[in-house]
Amino acid sequence: MPSLIDIRRRVRATKSTQQITKAMKMVSSSKLRRAQERIVRSRPYAQEMLRVFNNLASRVDPSAHPLLTDDPQAGRTLLVVISADRGLCGSFNTNVIKTTAQYVTEHPGDAGREVALALVGRKSRDFFMRRGFDVRYEEVGLFQNVKWAHAQAIANTCIKEFLGPDVSAVYLVYNEFRSVISQRVVMERLLPIPKLDEGQGVSAAASATAGAADYLFEPEPAALLDTLLPFHVAVQVNRALLESSAAEHAARMTAMDAATRNAKEMVDRLTLYMNKVRQAAITREIIEIVAGAQAT
Repeated sequence: MPSLIDIRRRVRATKSTQQITKAMKMVSSSKLRRAQERIVRSRPYAQEMLRVFNNLASRVDPSAHPLLTDDPQAGRTLLVVISADRGLCGSFNTNVIKTTAQYVTEHPGDAGREVALALVGRKSRDFFMRRGFDVRYEEVGLFQNVKWAHAQAIANTCIKEFLGPDVSAVYLVYNEFRSVISQRVVMERLLPIPKLDEGQGVSAAASATAGAADYLFEPEPAALLDTLLPFHVAVQVNRALLESSAAEHAARMTAMDAATRNAKEMVDRLTLYMNKVRQAAITREIIEIVAGAQAT
């Protein structure tokens, strides 16, 4: 049985932990509001741009630009894995890593392909680099303040790898922010630009309307696409970074709230147990005093 001093020490330690988790919850709540405002502002533009370029990819000859060319018979698949730099956010990092590892396991040599990784976030980098995966790119420390320059750097790396000799497809793997208590792991194709009939959450009516559209290019398509397509890739990467940032803060706030409640319950249990031990000690001393008095 632990002594009264040991129990008091555990109560003090648990109360200190409770204060830390409560402070982390408040910090994450404050950061979540800003991150949520950013993703709410950027999401409609990115989604509409995605719809337009999906439609464009289905209407334009794939040979018009290298980023539209799909060659499923050769090359590796590059997965851009976006995780957090820190832990204490529930299953946020675990879900992304598990989804990526499952894809690598299920596609070890699909059509002669192998999987390469571009890792954004310290948690995914540490996990995959320790296990000897083919890592083409790594970036850590950007979630303190996500900037457009970060998205451009990652997008340029994706385009460079895709235009190289051994990568034929690029996918984004990240946590999509749904609500404070809900985040969903998403794997979506970034390159080559997917066509409208390949999904992307467009309704049948919208597909029919967009499919009827035609495009006139001024200046020439090659010159226009050389500017617009890299910008489109950077926009989608930026959206994924903002989604992941907001989802991370939401997951951490939820996890710290649960940890604070658990710490409070533990303090209550330990306090009750401490009172029982103290009362038992007092009762034992009284019995010893009474027994000594009777003996004399």
